[in-house]
Amino acid sequence: MLVSTKEMMAKAVEGHYAVGQFNINNLEWTKAILLTAEELKSPVILGVSEGAGKYMCGYKTVVGMVNGMLEELNITVPVALHLDHGSFEGAKACINAGFSSIMFDGSHYPIEENIAKTTALVNTCDVLGISLEAEVGSIGGECADPDECKMIADLGVTMLAAGIGNIHGKYPENWAGLSFETLAAVKEKVGDMPLVLHGGTGIPADMIKKAISLGVAKINVNTECQLAFAAATREYVEAGKDLQGKGFDPRKLLAPGFEAIKATVKEKMELFGSVGKA
Repeated sequence: MLVSTKEMMAKAVEGHYAVGQFNINNLEWTKAILLTAEELKSPVILGVSEGAGKYMCGYKTVVGMVNGMLEELNITVPVALHLDHGSFEGAKACINAGFSSIMFDGSHYPIEENIAKTTALVNTCDVLGISLEAEVGSIGGECADPDECKMIADLGVTMLAAGIGNIHGKYPENWAGLSFETLAAVKEKVGDMPLVLHGGTGIPADMIKKAISLGVAKINVNTECQLAFAAATREYVEAGKDLQGKGFDPRKLLAPGFEAIKATVKEKMELFGSVGKA
């Protein structure tokens, strides 16, 4: 059964570790992440972008697939199904479809509009027992205003994503690194509010650990799984294995990428400290 992130976030803050959000794009992604979480006895958050939701035939299809896997794979660890960087309309659609957690990204709006739209969703999520992530400061290398972070946190959201110099995708060689000064300032303003670090791919391990020590309780990973899947699939094809026997069978063709995702997720869960915390 899907759960909200509220309990897992509270435990992560108290235990000084982070729960990984791993974005899903299809059946292989979902199965690999769930099996790894079960093997490592780690809570896990399955992230779905609006684009991935459309690719997988809509949010109800995603909910049906995930719920079916939880039952058929006998998954016992806490699993949240979370909308990633959702619009206001996307958030409402995911609530109606059966997601257990949503993110409303109002960071591109003026703070007053971000507050108004987030407030509307807080009220709905509270009634339905769904967790809500909000964002202040876009995830594109910029840093959030700690005072604005407090305004959003005070609305009663479950967790807060604040820009601290992190970006989505691969980090450029001249990346300045995370702004721990900003993170500490945000933490001072929002207290025990669980903080979210987007753009987890490529951030050095020591920075990840320091971010967790400063209140980050959820870390998002997507690009790294995509890169691992692509590399493993390319190696399989370039070795001509798809031409040997029935190597062209999708279940065989996609198997190396599937295992690569599992290895990546395992590595991240160990780094984040969530192993054995289910």
